[in-house]
Amino acid sequence: MLSTIFFSFLFACSGPVEKIYPDKLPMTESVYASATVQPDSMYQVHSVAMGILDKIWVEEGDKVAKGDHILQITNTSPELNKENARLSLELARKNYSSTSAVLSSIEDEIQAAKLQLKNDSINYNRQKKLWDQNIGSKVEFDNKKLAYNLSQNHLELLKKKFNQAKNELETQLRQAENNYKTSLTTTNDFTITSKINGTVYALYKNPGEIVNTVEPVATVGKSDMFVVELLVDEVDIVKLHIGQKVFITLDSYGETVFEGTLDKIFPRKDERSQTFKVEALFNDPPETLYPGLSGEGNIVIAEKKEALVIPKAYLINGSKVLTDEGETSVTIGLENMVMVEILDGINENTAIYKPEP
Repeated sequence: MLSTIFFSFLFACSGPVEKIYPDKLPMTESVYASATVQPDSMYQVHSVAMGILDKIWVEEGDKVAKGDHILQITNTSPELNKENARLSLELARKNYSSTSAVLSSIEDEIQAAKLQLKNDSINYNRQKKLWDQNIGSKVEFDNKKLAYNLSQNHLELLKKKFNQAKNELETQLRQAENNYKTSLTTTNDFTITSKINGTVYALYKNPGEIVNTVEPVATVGKSDMFVVELLVDEVDIVKLHIGQKVFITLDSYGETVFEGTLDKIFPRKDERSQTFKVEALFNDPPETLYPGLSGEGNIVIAEKKEALVIPKAYLINGSKVLTDEGETSVTIGLENMVMVEILDGINENTAIYKPEP
């Protein structure tokens, strides 16, 4: 009787009240996220050397292969250093080669020392045989022996000198090779190349401008694969995991819905926006995509083939509905932006009324 009086009063004051019955429908709960399309593996190109931008090899929108030239920076010092290193390397190779004047000269001395040793050995052995027979003088024998010993020592010293000179020349050659490689690397630093096969999406410098190591000079990304960057509220991030289904709408494609799959979750929160970034891949991407296309994404976190649902607008304080019995408590399950699942409190035969705003 009380309910009848209540609703009679309600109709009298504000006219007819919207009445519906819960319905059994498929139900999907999802997490909302703002979406932005970006090329996969997109990166900002930086120079590792300072200089003046001399030449731009590409235009925005051009496709490039890994290693293709993008920009050329001019600086005369590296070129001069490279030429000096090349000349030093040539000299070191020549000094270390078989025609080396330094080594050839020592080898000539060694050959002469060997001949001298052979001659002194013959004289010494001849004099020794005579001396063993008590022929000749002791002084003469000692002189021949001394000459033989001195020749031996001189030959050994020359051999050591040769080995030392060879080692020094080999070291100089290696140092020259390293210096030349370093100069080539430094020179290459002034030619900026692409690190991937992709497309040049932006150029930030013009010829004649100063290039430094801080400011980016270009943006390059893959042209055959795009990802969807989604910003998710920190309240919802714990509900997500790799492989979940994502429904994506893009402003450029109107009401068309594209299906994707959650591919990556970045663990760091953006303190300014209080959001986490995640990435999704299109299952069947649109034919044409450009970096920066914006839209919305809904990441599916739960699904039911049949659930008892009502519009969210009929909830009161998130846990009650208005029925013929007055405000009735309900237990809710899945929910999305429009509908909410009712687990307990009412059934599909219960009439519910939309509360006054």
